[in-house]
Amino acid sequence: MSDLFPNAKEQYASIGVDVEAAIGTLQDTPISMHCWQGDDVGGFENTGELSGGIQVTGNYPGKARTIDELRGDFDFATSLIPGKKRLNLHAIYGDFSKGKADRDEIEYKHFESWVEWCSEKGYGFDFNPTCFSHDKSADGFTLSHPDKGTRDFWVEHCKRSRSIAAEAGKRLNNPVITNIWIPDGMKDIPVGRDAYRGRLNESLDSVLAEDQGALNIDAVECKLFGIGSESFVVGSHEFYMGYAVKNQTWLCLDMGHFHPTEQVSDKISSIQQFVPGVLLHVSRGVRWDSDHVVMNDDATNSVMEALVQGGHLGNTRIGLDFFDASINRIAAWVIGTRAAQKSLLKALLQPTQALQKLEKSGDFTSRLAMIENGKSLPWGAVWEEYCKRNEVAGEQLWLTEVKRYEAEILSKRA
Repeated sequence: MSDLFPNAKEQYASIGVDVEAAIGTLQDTPISMHCWQGDDVGGFENTGELSGGIQVTGNYPGKARTIDELRGDFDFATSLIPGKKRLNLHAIYGDFSKGKADRDEIEYKHFESWVEWCSEKGYGFDFNPTCFSHDKSADGFTLSHPDKGTRDFWVEHCKRSRSIAAEAGKRLNNPVITNIWIPDGMKDIPVGRDAYRGRLNESLDSVLAEDQGALNIDAVECKLFGIGSESFVVGSHEFYMGYAVKNQTWLCLDMGHFHPTEQVSDKISSIQQFVPGVLLHVSRGVRWDSDHVVMNDDATNSVMEALVQGGHLGNTRIGLDFFDASINRIAAWVIGTRAAQKSLLKALLQPTQALQKLEKSGDFTSRLAMIENGKSLPWGAVWEEYCKRNEVAGEQLWLTEVKRYEAEILSKRA
């Protein structure tokens, strides 16, 4: 085993790939891990059932029920994941021990303990207004709602979310992404779509009117289809792409929010021409369900290749968005995050400059041959070395740790 990495390093060097540089870039690229995998998007408001087209299936035992349990599970998951991590938090996960607050009343104080915890642990922090699972979103509309009072409620919620994110960014001295996704849409065909999108446009303008400074980065997230909004989603890809270009916000591309035959990797090179940056929500769509645990599959590999080949890592944030309650939730975090990192590593280990040189010369035969030959190179040995340097368990060991944690901690939860 001790010879695997040196041999892999030599093989990659023979095609012009600097393995140490690839490892260094991977080490410096944080992954934003979503808190909602740990408790099935429940949060701590105790408001009842999920809504907004969000469904979590499965009843695997041991989900987190409190802030302390969620933090403990997140900590344990990160101990099995190499590299830098960020916490991606939804507004429903506030620390309401000092008193409840409705969505339009949340303040930084409700999230201060989270930010302090991130500072202590060395995590970055990202934030999301929660425009679902609330009485005022029960009819399927928020920022595009026909009722002005309801719209104003959600506008205020999003404004406060941006302010909270900006303050968190100051405390951590690390820019925070504030990502806005809304569930607005209809199950059946509307008679006219313009009014809804016009109201969404106005609401977003109001939300973003105040400059929150460079430590808050605004992103807007599109979707093609949702449960309960099969025929019409107000915040479509075309709407948000236009809005992001016009207003120079970041655009969030969730890999499960498009038609199954669309390639998110193909969108990156176009969108990056016109917006300040892209927020990726790495997910795995299965048919029309968008939130399966990420795998080191062709779609994820292709997205990471697009980032590396285009030189976009500097103005892209990589986050995760999936929720699966049919398996151990901590294992889901570990599998999905490590899978995204593996895909990024494989992209970094491609001989990109040599391939681009062949392409420029018109030698497409050699280009294809080099791409195919590269697939059999021992990237797995480099991954194991990366885990070793980060002092985390390798591929054959981490699941044993999860099973131990399940037996000692998760199994004790009623």
